[in-house]
Amino acid sequence: MDNPSSPVLIIDDDSRNIFALGLVLRSKGYQCLSATAAQPGIKLLTENPDIGIVLLDMTMPDMDGYEAIGVIRKVPGRENLPIIAVTAQAMPGDREKCLSAGANAYISKPVNVDMMISLLKQYIS
Repeated sequence: MDNPSSPVLIIDDDSRNIFALGLVLRSKGYQCLSATAAQPGIKLLTENPDIGIVLLDMTMPDMDGYEAIGVIRKVPGRENLPIIAVTAQAMPGDREKCLSAGANAYISKPVNVDMMISLLKQYIS
């Protein structure tokens, strides 16, 4: 079992996705925080300086992931926080769109758990 020290923040408007991702991550030894919208997620980032990475749904109402990345990048001390775009959009160009918006990595839904864990290990020291 891994023992990562930095919590993972999951921002997704579908609580079922948060539940499933959280269950898998906790079973691998990760601590998780979550929010069902971008604004509360960004608030969690400002209140929890130990958060080490964000799993960000790209299609949410109110503020989508593309806009949220821009806001997160402006939070003092969070400019370089690793953000993994998690999206059901898996059409040609979607990965590039996420990366050009400022995400560090992209993973499509349904999430390949091994790929996600590999990305987390890559970004959380």
